Amino acid sequence: MIKKGIILAGGKGTRMSPLTKAVNKQLLPIYDKPLIFYPLSILMLAGIKEILIIVNKGQLYQYKKLIPNGNNLGIKITYLEQDKPRGLPDAFVIGEKFIGKDNVAMILGDNFFYGQNLTSKLQENTKIKKGARVVLHKVQHPEAFGVAKVDKKNRILSIKEKPKKFLSDLAITGLYFFDNKVVKLAKKLKPSKRGEVEIVDLLNFYKSKRQLSADIIGRGGAWLDTGSIEDFYKTSTFVSAIENRQGFKIACLEEIALNNKWISKKQIIKAISFYGNCEYSTYLRKLIS
Repeated sequence: MIKKGIILAGGKGTRMSPLTKAVNKQLLPIYDKPLIFYPLSILMLAGIKEILIIVNKGQLYQYKKLIPNGNNLGIKITYLEQDKPRGLPDAFVIGEKFIGKDNVAMILGDNFFYGQNLTSKLQENTKIKKGARVVLHKVQHPEAFGVAKVDKKNRILSIKEKPKKFLSDLAITGLYFFDNKVVKLAKKLKPSKRGEVEIVDLLNFYKSKRQLSADIIGRGGAWLDTGSIEDFYKTSTFVSAIENRQGFKIACLEEIALNNKWISKKQIIKAISFYGNCEYSTYLRKLIS
């Protein structure tokens, strides 16, 4: 059972400049909440209560002002700084002490997931004991993504980054589940030509041992990458449409914590006071009325 998770919230966010010159990308708004709420909600929905957030050096205070330590959500949040991007697997090297002897999940800080049965699928993935699992999503233009080809049992047969020739229309999203070997393996990786260690190299090791499987998000599910200003706008529009039509909030951290019985109504009242007079607080009041 995976009980620990990492959110990789570093990176320069150059495609979002000049916005990211002053504020970390994961603290910019996706409709009515900071982006960081969305990947954090995914780990919480998976039942993960010990979470490491890796941020850029010098931006830690911005996060702690918003989410100090997780006590208000009934979880434990640890922060570590990354002085410069070294590739996704570097998260496991930075988080070695946090991971300890446990298995671990990792989600990229700019990924958005939504869909029916999402919670049950996430919790099923945390049951992994050996090997690794990646979450895949069907896309219309696979040449723009890293993709994976799978067999009938969802075992990954091959992986290709931005293939020029069609291999698969299943894109590799930014959500992964690993056994504890990932720390040792990540430390052995050599930088690629672009000077960073690559997640594909890490996944290929597990594939070579026939220990790499996939969870595929089907129809009715959504995965959105918020890598550009245009992506931010599209994701915000999606969230706005769902919330205003159906009347509930996506990635309301306090609601997830309350449903998981990690906090009580008392913490909700404190959250209302913390956020102040806003629409988010109005929603929280409805949860306990």
